[in-house]
Amino acid sequence: MFTIDETAPVVVRLSTVIDATPEHVWALHTDIDAWADWNADVEHAHLQGPLTPGCTFHWRTHGLDIASTVREIVPGERLVWGGPAGGIEGVHVWTFERTGDRVVVRTEESWSGAPVDAAADRLGRALHESLTAWLASLKAAAERTG
Repeated sequence: MFTIDETAPVVVRLSTVIDATPEHVWALHTDIDAWADWNADVEHAHLQGPLTPGCTFHWRTHGLDIASTVREIVPGERLVWGGPAGGIEGVHVWTFERTGDRVVVRTEESWSGAPVDAAADRLGRALHESLTAWLASLKAAAERTG
């Protein structure tokens, strides 16, 4: 099981409860090509091939072009990706847990690398804001469409 880098200078953990089925939230979140439709912070995203461990998707957010590699998938429950962007090595873990007819979505991400070492506080705040917005966008889209 892949995890974030607990020793990284930046680690952010957040969660939200979404009033939609886990299946709907999972489908929305794993349709990478459609991220820009519901997440204003994503300019574009494209998955090359099926969503499987080892596949890569390319996306642009906050001015960064990112190539992320999927490291682990437990369908409907867990998705892990990571990769470098602008000198930052990121690892991102998403979990989806049914609670009645709702789902708890948890996200945790670690950032390491020279840019993070030089500005951990500023980059930590930026990541926190970004993940807060991502969860809010996912919640709004899932509750609107599900």
